[in-house]
Formats: sequence, C-alpha cells, structure tokens
Amino acid sequence: QVQLVESGGGFVQAGGSLRLSCVASRTAISYFEVAWHRQAPGQQRELVAHITRDDSANYVDSVKGRFTISRDNAKNTVYLQMDSLKPEDTAVYYCNAQFWQLGSKRGDYWGQGTQVTVSS
Repeated sequence: QVQLVESGGGFVQAGGSLRLSCVASRTAISYFEVAWHRQAPGQQRELVAHITRDDSANYVDSVKGRFTISRDNAKNTVYLQMDSLKPEDTAVYYCNAQFWQLGSKRGDYWGQGTQVTVSS
C-alpha cells in the first residue's frame, strides 16, 4: 500500500514562506502524477498545484507566481514552495498521488494533511 506523508506546515505571518514536503513510501513517486490540494474550514477541497511525471506544472490562479511545485525523484519527494503567503492561504494541505496506465487511473492515494496558518 502506497503511503504519503506530508510535512512542513506551520504558522507564518503574511508575506512569509513555507515549503511543504510529500514523501512517498512503498513505491517510487516517479511513477505518479502528484498534486497538492487544500481545504479551509467550511470550504470544499481545492486543487492548488499539479505536476506530471515529466515535470509539467499547473496552478490554480490564486497561487500563480507565489507557489512552486517540484519533485525530486531520487528523494521520493514532491515539494510545494509557498512564498508571499496570504491569510487566505490558511488551510490543511494534502498531497495526492495518482497512477495512470493506458489512459485509466489505476491508483489514487492521499496523505494525512498538514496545517498551514497565515496570520495577517
């Protein structure tokens, strides 16, 4: 069973930075497309950033230019660098890894989440 463990969340003032990490175990993360999602209290979970197996990245408009998703396959880790943080970025951030084969999703895994709190 694939396991994903997030870390790096915390409390930061507006304008600050955090780097989230998502480490995969029992598999090679290079096989997966990986995304970061977030969920604020009373809100639906939203996709924040996504990276393909060949390192193509996409972002929700609200974080473009501030967040950067990257992967280090040698460390089995995907990162989310978050700069110029705003109070509205406050949420629990989740790592999601999907395995696709021949156009079909064969695996879909989630981490436990890490809390990010940005004060104004």
